[in-house]
Amino acid sequence: MDHCATCYVRNRAICSALEVDEVTALGRIGRHHRLVPGQTLIWEGEDSMLVANVIDGVLKLSTSLSDGREQIVGVVYPSDFIGRPFGTRVQHNVTALTDAHVCTFSSSDFERFAREHPELEHKLLERTLGELDRTRRWLLLLGRMTASEKLANFLLDMSERLTPGGSCGNSPADGFDLPFGRQQIADILGLTIETVSRRLNDFKAQKIIAVPSRRRIEILDRTALSDIAANATL
Repeated sequence: MDHCATCYVRNRAICSALEVDEVTALGRIGRHHRLVPGQTLIWEGEDSMLVANVIDGVLKLSTSLSDGREQIVGVVYPSDFIGRPFGTRVQHNVTALTDAHVCTFSSSDFERFAREHPELEHKLLERTLGELDRTRRWLLLLGRMTASEKLANFLLDMSERLTPGGSCGNSPADGFDLPFGRQQIADILGLTIETVSRRLNDFKAQKIIAVPSRRRIEILDRTALSDIAANATL
């Protein structure tokens, strides 16, 4: 498929484990969708019917609390894999935060293809274990770190994940646009919006970052931000 031949996450998405002819075969069972901000691709509680590779854009994983509030439990970026193959029920909503481009597969087609291509199953296992590691780090972030440490880790992670080329060894971006507002950042980090705003202002006052607009972040002193992320408290 032309899409597969020109896909710029081809070498870091889950299909990177496949040979060219195998990618072509996988592409034949895929469909491409473009999402606008706020559009939901997968709904919590539904049968697990769909999996997808993220080609472009940022999406959130969220769950609905008993009182109707939304809790963001993760964020996915280009080259990330979303959905639950070999599962029965979807555990969270998947909703676009920005304009997004995804390559989707029916779960049954993808599962059958994966069984026929053990290298793809192996790559899926690697991704799953990597996600488990990130989840454990996230638990540490939410449960043990101060507000300053949480926000510093969050900004460093964004600078790496929002860099074109992402996990391909490219240098992290010193300037980037956040795909969400301060209230959503607060929800993700388990903080209040007031605390997020105060910590951002602290970082600005110390010339660690600049915030030229509501969503724009520029890292001026990456070493200082990394020191805070490690174990320092402002």
